[in-house]
Amino acid sequence: HSPMYFFLSHLATVDIAYACTMVPQMLVNLLSPAQPISYAGCMTQTFLFLTFPSTECLLLVVMSYDRYVAICLPLRYSTIMSWRVCLTLAVTSWTIGVLPALVHFLLFLPLPFYGTQKVNHFFCDFLAVLSLTCADTHLNNVVIVAGVVVVLVGPVSTIVVSYSQILCTILKIQSGERCWKAFSTCSSHLCVVGLFYGTGIITYAGPLHGDSEEQNNYLLLLHSLFNPMLNPMIYSLRN
Repeated sequence: HSPMYFFLSHLATVDIAYACTMVPQMLVNLLSPAQPISYAGCMTQTFLFLTFPSTECLLLVVMSYDRYVAICLPLRYSTIMSWRVCLTLAVTSWTIGVLPALVHFLLFLPLPFYGTQKVNHFFCDFLAVLSLTCADTHLNNVVIVAGVVVVLVGPVSTIVVSYSQILCTILKIQSGERCWKAFSTCSSHLCVVGLFYGTGIITYAGPLHGDSEEQNNYLLLLHSLFNPMLNPMIYSLRN
């Protein structure tokens, strides 16, 4: 019943939904390769694939702020992280996570696709499907860049600032036991952040370095499925 576990429950919900968006259809494709996915099914999967990672980015930011308040402002923690504030932060994370995905989706729907198309991926990845359209996608690419700034660059910068403040506070602690306790409080979140953003950067930086499309597909699969599986293990081992 603490804010940390309240946000952790939302992170778990996102991870479960993220995996369930892709795994069932991926298993169908592996067991019955000739069975196609419908246009509506592919569009739904694309929208959900955009929504849940964006929401997870923002939840990780909120969790880093929670750790910042707990370590840097411990005497004011219960006042700052009230249940109203926690609920507001959670709702804001979900809302801001859905809005960029909705904008991408509304710009994506009018694009024409002629005939039966083959998506070169394990699931309906947004960029893989976008490459199949027969129309100009310049506006879509501009919105993608703007979305990356909102849900990736902004959150990463905020997390770096939060942990810089936390590190400064920990270094000022004289007691070794208290210092270790403060660090262990953040260790699980640091591992999750490192896995999520580390694999994400490797995945999307691959095309810039000339990696093969098949290799990038496997990297995205690793990022999309193994992170949700590892997150509960990391927090459970810490507990």
